[in-house]
Amino acid sequence: MPAHCVFCDLIKGAGEVSICYEDADAVAFMDIQPVNRGHALVVPREHYASLEDIPGPLGKHLFDVAWRLGEVIRDVTRCDGMNLLVSSGSAAGQDVFHYHVHVIPRMHGDGWDVPLPFLGGTPVSRQHLDATAVQVLTALHDPMRVKDSATRYARRKTDAS
Repeated sequence: MPAHCVFCDLIKGAGEVSICYEDADAVAFMDIQPVNRGHALVVPREHYASLEDIPGPLGKHLFDVAWRLGEVIRDVTRCDGMNLLVSSGSAAGQDVFHYHVHVIPRMHGDGWDVPLPFLGGTPVSRQHLDATAVQVLTALHDPMRVKDSATRYARRKTDAS
């Protein structure tokens, strides 16, 4: 754990926090600079700096909590939509280095922008996309998934002929 972590401090009770969920592994509290009313943060009780550090089962649990909170926050705020957001690393905009999931209720015209579809990307060939997909699947160390992906690709090319 770093010398100072604001989220660790809040979890330990050092500071004001508006908790909206807690269990043995996770705490959720209202964001002090919310995009909209109901904006909450889901954090692990134990310190993990980013996505790369968090154990898989805990990461899954935190997203389950975020999903459940999203349903409740949608009812409470009567929002038009919802963002679940993780920024991992400074290049991705992470500014508090204690892993957290934002649960952000959205309203039409709220002025906060996550440009979708993503702008600025350069279209690439299907061959490039398929090659990258196979690299990712291979890195997952799951030979069946790699085989299935290659089979689907071959089938798609045959169907197009």
